[in-house]
Amino acid sequence: MRTDIFARLDREPEPPKIEIPRMSRHRIALFGGTLVFYLAIVVAVLVSSWLVALDWKVMLFRPYQQWPELHAFLDYYVVLGQRGPTAVMVAAWLGWRSWRQHTLRPLLTLGTALLLLNVSVGAVKLGLGRLGPHYATQIGSAELFAGGDIFPSGHTANAVVTWGILAYLATTPRARRYLSALSAFVSLGVGLTTVYIGTHWLSDVLLGWAAGLLIMLALPWFEPLITRAEVWILSVRESWRARRRLRGPAEGVAGPPVPALAPRTTDGAPETGAGHVEETGAPAAPQVVDGPGDAGPTPGGPATDPPAGGPPGAAGRSRAHSAHPVRSERTPLGPAVSRRPPHADRAPRSSPAPARPVAGGPVAP
Repeated sequence: MRTDIFARLDREPEPPKIEIPRMSRHRIALFGGTLVFYLAIVVAVLVSSWLVALDWKVMLFRPYQQWPELHAFLDYYVVLGQRGPTAVMVAAWLGWRSWRQHTLRPLLTLGTALLLLNVSVGAVKLGLGRLGPHYATQIGSAELFAGGDIFPSGHTANAVVTWGILAYLATTPRARRYLSALSAFVSLGVGLTTVYIGTHWLSDVLLGWAAGLLIMLALPWFEPLITRAEVWILSVRESWRARRRLRGPAEGVAGPPVPALAPRTTDGAPETGAGHVEETGAPAAPQVVDGPGDAGPTPGGPATDPPAGGPPGAAGRSRAHSAHPVRSERTPLGPAVSRRPPHADRAPRSSPAPARPVAGGPVAP
């Protein structure tokens, strides 16, 4: 029994009606305000404003030394922001959702969000090249364009997108509220954990929250593209299955049986075995033995080479016997005519046999 997503689509091809979020005025206003906040943080770091000074104060405070008892737990908690483990967990859940809802939209939405995250966050990271707190070189400096890759925080942005996609794809208002609260709690906790451990500046976390929120707010603009991608994937699958159905019967049809051709001898006559039963129903006649050690193969039987060290001329006699025509090709003879070849030293069967001597008596002249 197939349990994959496509099998579910085969059983019930008509998907249920799922409400797809639209880019409403409220969402557009949130997107605009988040974009302004994003740009303000970038400018504040570029000009080394009060935000950079706050970064240094938090870093020199060293929270991991102030509350060391939390370090062991937060080392595991921060994994909720790593892209690999969280993407696998959420993809498994959304795969089950796709199977239940008969649509590929949940998985395609997750893939689109992660692609946007990698492109947008990765470009800013490499463009600004900021160093982390553990690699800072000058107190009070923004540590920009130094070959780093920690601004904005990838853990924080990934937590916002990966867990926020569950709230985005919720089908009921109640589930959307609960999942929104869960994603907000996880993303806030992951961001503050990176500051506690000392792997990110506070401004990195602020920009990571803004970057992830921008992606979540912009997803409705990509819904038409996701729909076209789903239609294309299903059409490719159907065409592939149609080709398999057409190719399957063509490969399964067996052609007419080809008769096996009997091997032929040197004169073109087909070979037959020693015990071959011909059309008459009688076995082939045995070959006449001319003398000791001169027994050849039966008529029509396969030619065999003489053993090593045999008398000279045995190979030629074997080939001559193997070339003997089969019984069906011989000239029919009368019933009174013997098929044995004449022999000079033997008397014909028609002549009377000589009288046998009586035991102990004289031989008759």
